This record gives sequence, structure tokens and C-alpha cells, in this order.
Amino acid sequence: MANQVATGASLKCSFGTVPATFSATGVKVKATTAAGVVSDVTPSNVPPFGLCTSLSNPQVQAASSAGPVVPQPCVPVLKPWSPGSSAVTIGGVQALDSSSQCSCSWGGVITVKSPGETKVTIK
Repeated sequence: MANQVATGASLKCSFGTVPATFSATGVKVKATTAAGVVSDVTPSNVPPFGLCTSLSNPQVQAASSAGPVVPQPCVPVLKPWSPGSSAVTIGGVQALDSSSQCSCSWGGVITVKSPGETKVTIK
């Protein structure tokens, strides 16, 4: 079973150099955290992952044209999370759980390292 993803969750991008901390849209699931939904993919929800190493990123490609990959600042361009919870919705939108992932237009796959919530389990 997966856990609900909440504000404070740790995320990892396959082309990023550091983890990022998730910030949900603000739907409360308990007194101190907010629940995530599959549409939480804006820069306010998912900040940069340090530097980007994907050659699909035009900045990395330009900086690396003369030789080895030269990482550039990460600016994620994310698609909705998938699959989301099949049993739990928040405001009519599928809840984000720890088995969900999303992709970046530059080729990265974003996964949940730590959901930020351990008391809410989603079936």
C-alpha cells in the first residue's frame, strides 16, 4: 500500500542533482500538513532539483555542445502525476500517493523518496 503525499515530501528527479521538497496545494489532511493531488506540478509545488543533466534540456545541450555534459540550473516542466490513488480523491481530483510519479519535458522521471505522511495509507 502507498502513503498519502503531503507537504514536506522528498522528491527525486532522475536527471536532477539534489532532491526537492514537495509543497501541496493546501488541502488539509491533518493539522500540520496538506495533501497532494495529481495536478500538483507547478513550480510552487515542485521546486528545482539543483542542476539538470539531461541533454534534452536546451540549456544543458547548448552548454555541452563542445564536449562532456555540463549541468545547468534545473527548471522542471512537469506533466501530471500518475497513476494517483484509485480509491482516494481530494476535491474531486485523485490523491497523490507514494507510488505516483511524473515526468519532466526534459526526460526526467520524478519519484517520491519519502511521502511526508506516514499516518495516511491509501489502498
